[in-house]
Amino acid sequence: MTQLLWNGLFVGSFYALVALGYTMVYGIIRLLNFAHGDLYMLGAFVGFGVLSVAGGLATGLGFVALLIVMLIAMLVTGTAGLLLERVAYRPLRDAPRLSVLITAVGASFALEYGMRLVAGPNPEVYPVRLAGDPVNLLGARITIQQASLIVIAVLLMAGLQWLVMGTETGRAMRAISQDPTAALYMGINVDAVIARTFFIGSALAGAAGVMAGGYYGKIDFLMGFVIGLKAFTAAVIGGIGNVKGAMLGGLTLGLLESIGTHWIGGQWRDVFAFTFLIIFLTLRPTGILGERVTERV
Repeated sequence: MTQLLWNGLFVGSFYALVALGYTMVYGIIRLLNFAHGDLYMLGAFVGFGVLSVAGGLATGLGFVALLIVMLIAMLVTGTAGLLLERVAYRPLRDAPRLSVLITAVGASFALEYGMRLVAGPNPEVYPVRLAGDPVNLLGARITIQQASLIVIAVLLMAGLQWLVMGTETGRAMRAISQDPTAALYMGINVDAVIARTFFIGSALAGAAGVMAGGYYGKIDFLMGFVIGLKAFTAAVIGGIGNVKGAMLGGLTLGLLESIGTHWIGGQWRDVFAFTFLIIFLTLRPTGILGERVTERV
């Protein structure tokens, strides 16, 4: 059971980092950015490209190389998120929501098959893996590298929480989520704050992509589709639009998958997780930390 809990928390940290981008964007402009999962895929491929170019140097540095590459991937995916917001979403901010939703789906396919053209259709093996001698902790086999990534994920999530609740940018984000027109009249640069939100959320997705590449060891151009659905599920479970809820939802989904894999087999884990989502939302439609709100017109 301890091993199941550890595996669930480790995978759930990936989901939580990606779910944060979903929930931040939705909380501010009520947009379901279905291209967000593909920024996770982009981060994984950026890490793969940098590690492949570094070659033996990256292999020698091992886990340190993975951390350096994670920072590079965060910058690249954050910039990609900025471009996506500026080119695809900002011109449609006042358009019907169905138009924006279709654009998000189109952006997702553009990223996926653009990467297919660049990297090819075949899966790639990550040059650096999270290998190491495991230690036994309360019955769970844990490596130092895995524990380090958990710590990094927790620090990123804690940093985001501090940014949202304790800084001027965070106050501006919360103001825009309440009423963007009033925030504009109060002197807040709404476009700049929304752009920062896309950058931060996309950077977190890129970090999760590198973590997943190092953990699973294999990446492909469609890996963002499934993680996008699961991260969206995690955001909904936690209460979409709620930062703490996205973190909690990601960890909850990771634990559900780990337990489901143990009980009914790996091929049924997604069925187990999404069945839980249906049952849970039937009982609590707003999610774990979500609140009923009046729809903004």
